[in-house]
This record gives sequence, structure tokens and C-alpha cells, in this order.
Amino acid sequence: MATDYVSKQPVSGFEVNTTRSTVPTNVSMSEEMHGNDLEMKTMAIDESDGEPIKREQWGGKADFILSCIGFAVGLGNVWRFPYLCYKNGGGAFLIPYFICLIAGGVPVFFLEIALGQFMGEGGLGVWKICPLFQGIGVATTVIVFLLNIYYIIILAWDVYYLAESFTSVLPWSTCNNTWNSKMCTVSFAAQNYTNCSFSNESASVAENYLECGNYTKVDPVVEFWERRILQISDGVDDVGGVVWQLALSLLIVWLVVYFCIWKGVRWTGKVVWVTATFPYLVITILLVRGLTLDGAQDGIIFYLKPDFAKLATSQVWIDAGTQIFFSYAIALGAMTALGSYNKFNNDCYKDCIIIAVVNSATSLYAGFAIFSVLGFMAQEQGVDIDKVVASGPGLAFIAYPKAVTQMPIAPLWACLFFIMIVFLGLDSQFVGVEAFVTAMLDLFPKFLRKGYNREIFIAVYCFVSFLIGLVMVTNGGMYVFQLFDYYSASGMALLWVCFFECVAVAWIYGGARFYDDIESMIGYRVNLWLRICWTVLTPIMTVGILLFSFITFEPLKYNKTYVYPSGAQGAGMCMAFASMICIPMYAIIKLIITPGSFRERWVLVTTPCFTKEFVNRRLPTELSMISEVKQPLFSPNNHVLSANIGQGHEMDSCNNSHLYQGKTKTYGIPQN
Repeated sequence: MATDYVSKQPVSGFEVNTTRSTVPTNVSMSEEMHGNDLEMKTMAIDESDGEPIKREQWGGKADFILSCIGFAVGLGNVWRFPYLCYKNGGGAFLIPYFICLIAGGVPVFFLEIALGQFMGEGGLGVWKICPLFQGIGVATTVIVFLLNIYYIIILAWDVYYLAESFTSVLPWSTCNNTWNSKMCTVSFAAQNYTNCSFSNESASVAENYLECGNYTKVDPVVEFWERRILQISDGVDDVGGVVWQLALSLLIVWLVVYFCIWKGVRWTGKVVWVTATFPYLVITILLVRGLTLDGAQDGIIFYLKPDFAKLATSQVWIDAGTQIFFSYAIALGAMTALGSYNKFNNDCYKDCIIIAVVNSATSLYAGFAIFSVLGFMAQEQGVDIDKVVASGPGLAFIAYPKAVTQMPIAPLWACLFFIMIVFLGLDSQFVGVEAFVTAMLDLFPKFLRKGYNREIFIAVYCFVSFLIGLVMVTNGGMYVFQLFDYYSASGMALLWVCFFECVAVAWIYGGARFYDDIESMIGYRVNLWLRICWTVLTPIMTVGILLFSFITFEPLKYNKTYVYPSGAQGAGMCMAFASMICIPMYAIIKLIITPGSFRERWVLVTTPCFTKEFVNRRLPTELSMISEVKQPLFSPNNHVLSANIGQGHEMDSCNNSHLYQGKTKTYGIPQN
């Protein structure tokens, strides 16, 4: 049976033939006559049997914005950005940072949010817009799965620290504890000892120790971190047993995460009102306190003083690029998941501008708070600031705990600090888990969106992730954690995914076409700069940084001394390639299993495949422009929207069942 229609005018996003056309049961959309040639711009719609599954939406715009801020603004903003700014020439680092931000970070960030909102699906489903590159969704799902396993370990450390902070005297401020060795000393300045020297002149004071004759002196904060919290072994090949305090902390954090997200985004959207805003209050308190300390001015000057000679080194640009992609949490499928819960006509363009400003401003703001304290520490210890600064956990769990021991009412400041870390990490973990869950819900909507199946699935997922994470709370767990951190969600994997995201949208689906889609959502045309970035600048930037990363690759080290064995390095590379290989492998398999000539296969695998739910969200008003419909657009036996063009056959990009012939061009091929 066929459906006849006549269109009054072109439909936004795809053009409808202005003459009467006979369409197969699955409704044809979009042919356009150009002289004697027929240009076909088509899509396919995959409609499941039965009623469409209702998808959740945010309770309000603020819930969405705060969730994005909560995920994007995390530990990387508070600790990694200030360190990289110091490492790469102070204020001079801001030049490559903002160039990478404008040319790569914000454009890809907006692309993911807009794509999720347009398609109404998570990290896996959105890439039906370009079936050839649905491997992008698989890659981001693998990355976020691995990220969720190891990122939460930082929160387990933090909860342990927080529990130890509820005391009148902080345990890492003295050497009178059971875990302290005879090498422990409270005073750490080298000049307080005779015949003493730093063990590693290039390392930070907090990560250093003093060589004094036949024995060494170690700061109590270092011993607390290594001998009490981590109970660290000699290497990754010595895993040892589980540290039960960390295992309990990990279990507590996973339970909190579960009960904060189990009811979906409407519940999560309310939780982030606290988790996303509280850290700003604590950072402000710490900044005010830090600015009143002696030496704070020296720290601020060190933070902002530019060293323009650093701009000539490739490492500065690599650090700036990777920091942008890390801090904006792109290539993880999380932003597409958050955008998918928006209403179709939400103005995501303005939302993304707000989020981008808050994200980068937070990095700059946190830098002032951190370096004011580091300046104080440097003066107290009688050393240069570059001997105090460390990155990542070294700064969060060594340098700052050392600083709070020298503040009045130290336990109070310690509690505030570690509560801030908990909140910074929790909302990032919420959204990361929500991104993976959303991908699975969109993959199996009939099963997982019924009854309590969602809650049960999330519980099973959290429990499995907890079990895998136990290996990172063993005596050798820190080494395993660093492997995950360096490889699984590294700059290498993220840059790879970002490159293919731009190729899929700007070159295959069509940048101009996606601009039309954005206009159909928000009602106006966005700045042309974004399209230029997707098409040219961002791909060049990601490939350039990726190549520099390969060229300058060095074996992974822990604490600048322990070199990981080749077997561990290989395991780490496997984690990185586990996500990266998904994109080319999926594309190759898709082309192989699709029947027909290469051109016919290419046409099929680059034709968008839209769900019936997408049509219900987007097309009610657009389809009203069709003046005559002799049969309902969707019938019980009507499962796929396809095209029957000229001399050709049905074409179906959702299940590859039919092909076409004739002088045609597919909407999936960029128009010349």
C-alpha cells in the first residue's frame, strides 16, 4: 500500500518534493528536482513495534545547566589547571589555553549538547545520524565505563581523609602515630639539618625526603598518604591485600551515587543544586583565608607571571589542548546524554555559552585559591614555590593537607577542604554513571524502561563497578589507578574520538545540514565560527596534538621514580585501544556486511536513521505542511521510513534491506 502526498513548501532539514509522489508503505521523504537530474536527500526512520517509550526530561533549565557544570567542573579544574599554568609559563599558558578553548573545546562541547538534544538519545543512539560512525558511540561508552570505575577511587581516598579529620589534632601533622617510621620528622626545611640534602632536587618538597647520612627524613603528611591511606607496595606486580578502610569508603561512595541517580535525571537534577554549588562556597572561603596568609602574594605572582619563551615548546600546546578536552568532559558521551533530556526547542546555544564561561572561570578562580596557599607553604618551609607544587593527587592529598596543618583550627579547614573534594567529585561521578546508563537504556528501551528494571540495572552496574574497583584499593592499587588514569580516559583516546565526531557531523552528515537542524530547534542561526571549527580547525588541532603526543611519548612513571614494567604498559595501551579501535572497526564491518557496490554501500551507511520517537518530537508541525495525506504516516505494519526514487529500489539505512539506482545523491554525502 502506498501513501500519496503533496507538499506546499520545503520542510526544514529535508526537502519534500513539490509534485505528487507515490510513497511505499514506509513514507518517502525528500526528493528535489534539478533539471533532468534527481537529487535525493533522504533519511530512514526505524520504528519499533508498539507504543513509543516515554523519555524523561529535565525538571527545569537550571537542572540541566547545573548538571553540565557539575560534570565538567571537577578536580581537573581545581588542581590540574593551576599546576599546568605554573608548569608552562604562568600567565603565558593562558594564550594556548584560550586558543584551544575557542577552536576546539567549546565547538565540540556545543556539538555534543546540540546533537543529544536534536536526536533525543544518549551516547550510543545519537550516532544513528551517521550510521557509518556509530562506533563513536561505542567508543565513548567504553571510555565512560572505564572512567566511572577509577574516578570514584579519588572519592574513596577523600572519604578516608575526611573521616580522619574529625579529631582535635590532625593525624598527618605529627609523627606519634602507629604508622609513622623513625624517619618521620615534622620540620621539613633542609637547612634545619646538618649534612642533609634533598633526595630529588627536581621533585616537590611534599613528595621529597631528606638524605641525612645513613637515614632519611620524611614528612608526616607523606607517611600518612603512603603508609596510612594507600599502604602502598613496591610496584604494580605486588598487589597485596585489600585496604579495608578504603574498600569501605568505596562502598559508601557507590551507595551515595546509586541513591542519587536511581530515579533518573529529575532526581539527579535536584541533587546537583547542592553538589555543583557548594564547592564554590568552599573555594571562596579558602581563597579569602589564603589571601590573608604570609607569602600569599608571592604565590599569586608566581601563578600569573608570564614566561613567553614557553610558547615555543610543543609541550605547552599539548598540555593546553588535553586540559581543554579533560575539563569540558567531551568525547565521553556524557554531554550528549545530558542534552538528550532537554526539550527539543531548548536554547542549548545560550546554555553552552553559560557553561563554558563558568567552567573556564572556575579554573582561573581556583588557581588563585591554590597558589595563595602554596605561596604560604613556600615561605613557611623556606623554599621556592616550584619545590611545593605537584599535580593531581600529589597536590590534593599531600601539599594541601600539609598546608592546613599550619592554619588555625586545622581540623575545621581540613573538613571543609575534603567535603569540597567530595562534592566536586560526586557530581562528576553522577553524570558519568548517568551517561553510561542512558546509553544502555537507549539500547534496550523496552526492557530497561519498564517497572523497576532501571533501578535494578543501575544497582547491578554499580556493584560490578565496585568489585572491579577493589583492585585499586589494594596495597598496589595506586599503581593500577594511575594506569587507568593515564590510558583509559587519556588525551589520546579523547582526541581520537573528537576528531571522528567532527568528521561524522561536518563532513558526512553535513555541517550546513546540522546548522539547519540547530535552527529548527532554537529558532535562529548560530555563529558560523562553530561550523568552521567542526570542518577544519578542530580536526587539525586534534590530529596535531595527537601526533605530538605520540612523538613525545614516554613510559609511565609513578612519583617520577618508579617505571612501570612493559607488561603493565601494554595493559594500559590495551585500555586506550579498547575504545579507539571501536570507531574504525565498526565502520569497516558496517561497509562489509552492507550489500551492493561500494557506492551503494556508502550511500546506505551515511544515510541518517531516525527513530519514530525522533519524528514524534520533531516533525508534528513540519509534517503539517503536507497538504494531502491519504493514509496515516505510521501504521501498525509500518516500521521503516525509506525512499523509493525514480528507477531505483527502496533504500533503508536502518536495516540495510534495499538499495537504489539512478542519478541520485544521498543526503549523507556532502553537497558540492
